[in-house]
Amino acid sequence: MTIEKKTFIPLVNYHSHTYRCKHATGEVVEFVKAASKAGLKIFGVSDHCPFPDDRWLNVRMPYEELDDYVEAVLAAKSSVPQVRVLLGMECEYVKEYKNYLEDELLGKRQFEYLIGAAHYTPHKGEWLNSFTDLGCTSHLKAYTEYLCHMMESQLFTFIAHPDIFGNSYLDWNADLNSCSRDILRTAEETQIPLEINGNGLRKEYLNSSVGLRPPYPWRPFWELATEFNIKVVCNSDCHNPNEVIAGISENLSMADTLGLELADLSYLHLLSK
Repeated sequence: MTIEKKTFIPLVNYHSHTYRCKHATGEVVEFVKAASKAGLKIFGVSDHCPFPDDRWLNVRMPYEELDDYVEAVLAAKSSVPQVRVLLGMECEYVKEYKNYLEDELLGKRQFEYLIGAAHYTPHKGEWLNSFTDLGCTSHLKAYTEYLCHMMESQLFTFIAHPDIFGNSYLDWNADLNSCSRDILRTAEETQIPLEINGNGLRKEYLNSSVGLRPPYPWRPFWELATEFNIKVVCNSDCHNPNEVIAGISENLSMADTLGLELADLSYLHLLSK
């Protein structure tokens, strides 16, 4: 008996970055044109959020460029009408700037969505690099607590790459299992979707006892997710126009194989101006 393999056609991508973040290339309109050519119907622009104090400037635009970013997204909305373009941001949850995220970005500037992301983790008054500094129990717990607070804030449409702790570990262990359960339990309680992120598939592979693997998405996390009532979003996290659909089909396939439910974000399309 032959089992027919499903073919997934990625028609949406909510996670993208332009040259403004300093580790990507391309202007908004170039991404949107590439998205149209690739068959995407919905394309979210979600560059890294600048903060009024200009923190982390090596990986994001300065605050003074925010107006230009918004104008570029609005211009792309009208110049490529075949694609519904959404104005978004990928944001750390900095508590002292909660009003900035809520009142200025979602309020005054009418951003259509914000993505929550923990590229940095607060720990004892400092910010750890979440891609490299989570290799001990206390740092991993700080990351987990931060991600849970982010979901509980209800500011974010979904949480980007929740499994980036995979960059700090070669093999799955009890600490990872425990912290992952806390993240997944909070996602279930808050009903905030979690993202299966395609960018990790394009990163350098790590060696582990089971062979080579990408740092994320890390399959043991998503296998554990099947025990919880959560929803997922599959995005490319593209950093140049050639990547607008990269990794989406692979991650949709994994979600389908594991029986993970896709989040319905169609309400964002109705907000699109």
